Amino acid sequence: MKLPGVGVLHTFVTDDGGKVGVIAHRSGHSDLITFSDDEDTTNVTKVSLRLNEDEAHTLAELLGGTQITESLTALDQIPGLSIDWFTVDYEDYIAGQRLGSPAEVGMVGLTVVAVVRGDSTNPAPAADFKVFPGDTLVVAGSPEKVAKAFTYFRTGEVAKPALADAPPGV
Repeated sequence: MKLPGVGVLHTFVTDDGGKVGVIAHRSGHSDLITFSDDEDTTNVTKVSLRLNEDEAHTLAELLGGTQITESLTALDQIPGLSIDWFTVDYEDYIAGQRLGSPAEVGMVGLTVVAVVRGDSTNPAPAADFKVFPGDTLVVAGSPEKVAKAFTYFRTGEVAKPALADAPPGV
């Protein structure tokens, strides 16, 4: 249901008769609410929580997770493999840019597994996939390479490898 000047209200009724709603404000934050249509409100408990965008994402993950989260949980158990999420902000270097290939910028051994945009998931995005603020990049690689990728996504700079990481002859 549209709420003029506010946003959109989404509601559902639980199996035990409770009514839950989320008001998605145009400003980006959300309100999680419970309420009752009962006319007798003497025994009704009401809850209202204001959530910022990150808190709303966290709550969604806790309540059931995304398909990506469920699929990657098993992979996260592999020694030496780190899987992490990077949410793109307006000021990040990668915002508005094509994803490119991590290898193009010296990050061999790192993979962008998927880009989550709203309710849709783009698995194995191509190098020409354009990244926008609000997108979540799911990356996999060694913990060091994931950290380098996050620095690159934020600043556009790739840290030079330490001498121990450099190929022979360098």
